[in-house]
Amino acid sequence: MGQSRPSTGQQAGISVVLFVLDLIVIGWLLFRYGMTGWADSADDGNPPDAPHEAVRATWTLFGAAIVTGGGFHLLRWRTCGTVQLLVLGAGAALLASLAAHR
Repeated sequence: MGQSRPSTGQQAGISVVLFVLDLIVIGWLLFRYGMTGWADSADDGNPPDAPHEAVRATWTLFGAAIVTGGGFHLLRWRTCGTVQLLVLGAGAALLASLAAHR
């Protein structure tokens, strides 16, 4: 029994859908980081929470990149796996840089 592979068109279509979903998730995490930073500016007495939010989001995106990208690569869906690793990895790097700058 041979393993059936999806066509390049199927992989491209799934990659586009996942790319849009990834951007929505990254946008939501950036929004949470921004709102936490805004709340920090109104609360001068306590230490800021925004860097912790950025670190949490970084690990979330890093884990999602490994699980989804690695999973697609194990299934030999190279296009989808590469898109997931690149997009979610870039989002994790962005949020890690925000955490480092605070």
